[in-house]
Amino acid sequence: MAINISKRTGNVKNKRSHALNATKTRQNLNLQVYRLADGTKTRISTKEKRTLLKNQKAA
Repeated sequence: MAINISKRTGNVKNKRSHALNATKTRQNLNLQVYRLADGTKTRISTKEKRTLLKNQKAA
């Protein structure tokens, strides 16, 4: 079972019709299951995953 370690939340935005009626919608995160170096599975966003991989290449 993967655990969530991210504090990020999705965006809330207004969807507008032609009559300019505002309907609240939620834009969820793109969560991926990623295995850390110690073997634990975590659910992190794709942005965080890219940052981790970038920092691993730089080191």
